[in-house]
Amino acid sequence: MDSTKRIVLTFPREQVNKPIVYRLIKDFDLVFNILDADITPEEEGLMTLEVSGKQDLINKGLAFLKENSVSVKPLKTEIRWEENRCTHCGACVTICPAGAITIDRATMKVSFDKEKCISCELCVKPCPVRAFEVIL
Repeated sequence: MDSTKRIVLTFPREQVNKPIVYRLIKDFDLVFNILDADITPEEEGLMTLEVSGKQDLINKGLAFLKENSVSVKPLKTEIRWEENRCTHCGACVTICPAGAITIDRATMKVSFDKEKCISCELCVKPCPVRAFEVIL
């Protein structure tokens, strides 16, 4: 049976230039969707992934990552949008890297697509009425 997990990977400096994520596909037959990534050569890297595949292969893939000094943490946070609080100012729209927050230019109404949200929390601070909140 296939399973899906959302995880956050932290790569140490010495692992950033290695094809570690590629091995998840090649060696463990996993499918992944990169939700967010901040990886720079010679620096620590951070990547948020949605990984799908057979549960035993996901477990083996996660063990492989840990064996290669990659920190693996589940993505536990969720963003909730309180539409009734929103003033549709648009302060959050341009900051959303996943395109989960959009504005209809005809009506100037903001909308939030929870399925596209990567829980990066960037929308929380710029919202003047605190319409976005982090759920743990």
